[in-house]
Amino acid sequence: MSLIANLFGRSPIRPMQVHMKAAADCARVIPSLLEAMAAGDLAAIDRARTTINELEHQADELKHEIRIHLPKRLFMAVERHDMLEILDSQDSIADVAQDVAEMAAFRQMKTPSALREPLAALANSALATCGQSESVVNELDELIETGFGRHEVARVEEMISRLNDLESEADERGEEALKALFSIEDEIGVGSYYWYQIINWIGDIADYAERTGNRIRLLIAS
Repeated sequence: MSLIANLFGRSPIRPMQVHMKAAADCARVIPSLLEAMAAGDLAAIDRARTTINELEHQADELKHEIRIHLPKRLFMAVERHDMLEILDSQDSIADVAQDVAEMAAFRQMKTPSALREPLAALANSALATCGQSESVVNELDELIETGFGRHEVARVEEMISRLNDLESEADERGEEALKALFSIEDEIGVGSYYWYQIINWIGDIADYAERTGNRIRLLIAS
């Protein structure tokens, strides 16, 4: 039996949590990638890209296995469609982390000094959002085991509210990074387009993390 089939034998939710960790692990490589970009260390950039590609591949394999083994209906009002929407949001975290790494490596991008601190702040904020989303996903089995009990629902809703706050903070860090970029776009010319993409993709990590949590909030409310 596959790893996912074995996990389903223990809990129908556990594979979703394993996948979320794999997706979050992709995003967690971004700070070291940014450090390598700031230093202009092409070998380190490529190592970070390789690591993210390997982690994204693992997340992709997990996603396909989950889709194959996920039953049509789990417990209570939780249906396959709901789980697949959460899965897609989780998987997008890994995908955009890979986009950042490939852009950085293929274009051999060295970070302008004016962008180093704003980018690092954005990445840290996006990762905080991602970590909070992972914590919310890790509550899924508890929600189901308690039959969506009032106490557990209230606790998860509070966690999701914190997740929304963290995503708003990431949006602010993204705006600061864009302002820093626009202040030097005349100096870097066409390269500003690629830095714009990098900033948006790092911000997307927070967006998809929030979307994962908000989909769970809808699950609770349904």
